[in-house]
Amino acid sequence: MEENRKSLNFIEQIVENDLKEGKNDGRIQTRFPPEPNGYLHIGHAKAICLDFGIAENYGGICNLRFDDTNPVKEDVEYVDSIMEDIKWLGFHWENVYYASDYFQQLWDFAVKLIKEGKAYVDEQTAEEIAIQKGTPTIPGTNSPFRDRPIEESLELFNKMNSGEIPEGKMVLRAKIDMSSSNMHFRDPIIYRVIHIPHHRTGTTWKAYPMYDFAHGQSDYFEGVTHSLCTLEFEVHRPLYDWFLDQLADTDYRPRQIEFNRLNLTYTMMSKRKLLQLVQEKIVSGWDDPRMPTIAGMRRRGYTPRAIRNFIDSIGYTKYDGINDISLLEFAVREDLNAHVTRVSGVIDPIKLIITNYPEGKVEEMSTINNPEDESMGSRNLKFSRELWIEREDFMEDAPKKYFRLTPGSEVRLKSAYIVKCTGCKKDEEGNVIEVYAEYDPDTKSGMPEANRRVKGTIHWISVPHAMDAEVRLYDRLFLVEDPAGEKDKDFKELLNPDSLIIKKNCKVEEFLKDAKPGDSFQFQRIGYFNVDIESTPDNLVFNRTVALRDSWKKSN
Repeated sequence: MEENRKSLNFIEQIVENDLKEGKNDGRIQTRFPPEPNGYLHIGHAKAICLDFGIAENYGGICNLRFDDTNPVKEDVEYVDSIMEDIKWLGFHWENVYYASDYFQQLWDFAVKLIKEGKAYVDEQTAEEIAIQKGTPTIPGTNSPFRDRPIEESLELFNKMNSGEIPEGKMVLRAKIDMSSSNMHFRDPIIYRVIHIPHHRTGTTWKAYPMYDFAHGQSDYFEGVTHSLCTLEFEVHRPLYDWFLDQLADTDYRPRQIEFNRLNLTYTMMSKRKLLQLVQEKIVSGWDDPRMPTIAGMRRRGYTPRAIRNFIDSIGYTKYDGINDISLLEFAVREDLNAHVTRVSGVIDPIKLIITNYPEGKVEEMSTINNPEDESMGSRNLKFSRELWIEREDFMEDAPKKYFRLTPGSEVRLKSAYIVKCTGCKKDEEGNVIEVYAEYDPDTKSGMPEANRRVKGTIHWISVPHAMDAEVRLYDRLFLVEDPAGEKDKDFKELLNPDSLIIKKNCKVEEFLKDAKPGDSFQFQRIGYFNVDIESTPDNLVFNRTVALRDSWKKSN
């Protein structure tokens, strides 16, 4: 029987058709071309999964190529972080390249265009060029420098790179068609002057290629067969092809294919605005667990498998939209639910004293590590007369459908006994500081009488065996579904003031004493948490990865 196979997305269909037709000698080669000017975010993860996934699935290769054509914004820190993120997601590049590897070849190509009368040096200001290019409905007008003699443009182009020309004084433009309906064909700028040293080439170059000029040619120099880009580059594709037509001397051409970006509700993807959050210390850094960066999601406890499953579930199309972040959170819950150990953590502790339990007695209660995976086994929890429980699990005057501790009611202490609440103790201000109960010794989990039914079950931690911990409750960074769409507001006005709540006096079971940064757990009845990178054996710090269920829409 033929093996069941999920339907192909439109890019996979194109690739398979190209293979059937024998294009590019049956080669499949892709590339992931990030600009090293910030940390990668979840949107980049979608491109990574596509670029590397296509290569993996069709026996090809994917190269990592840094688009380092603008030394003003680039930093080695970003190069390192990008490499770490790709590896963490589970992908491997064949080679590492940089657009700067091709600076000489790009320069030589630009000189070729000048000599062929297809490029010229323009001395207009940026404002003058913008006006002179016209509008989508009004044709542009020729630059007064458009018919500059070839030798003069060659001389000036060399001066642009020698340091003799100030920034902004001159640019090199391709000479194409100032009346084209495609604005990108109206003599696009292909080189500009920048006097800031480059992180790899130092001060060798002062004239730097523009993205539209460097991208397609770099694909060509490398042998890329399928150049996968997001939809905003669709209108650039004719220019991409035009440059290749001037450069190529064989039938080989990279093929640019566009797909939809990944946009998420309650999330901002703009690198510029994310950088602003970092620089103004609104967040703790690029890896703040509230950030949509891959580094932030890793620190928060998201898993590579969850992110890849989410991206696979939303697919690739030819139209942009916005995905509900709850779909990503569902993927995270689903993955963690299947793989992490259940533990007891009490975020807002209050003491429960079992008055008829022998003082000094300690029992061990068996608990299953993960009911979804029997192979993870079980462990023992210490049980004693005094326990920590969640403050919200006791209510002195409870409504009818409150099935936790209230005077006269019974609950099961998970994996232990049924207890009946007998009262509480308050401080001078009327705050409850202790809760009292009596246990039924015949109801220990696993005993014949243990099946006596009660409506509520709560978790607990033995007071003598508890450890102190700090818990950071992370939530969505923005209050509105589409912060990028709120054009009339400063995006900082849309921030959620409760996106981080720090709880200092939490209690966790001693099983967690050896937990290492990055380890993930389910705090029973509360949510999924992981150990933060700032955690130490003497100061445990846990991040809430995601709550057990999506309560955001109900509360908003």
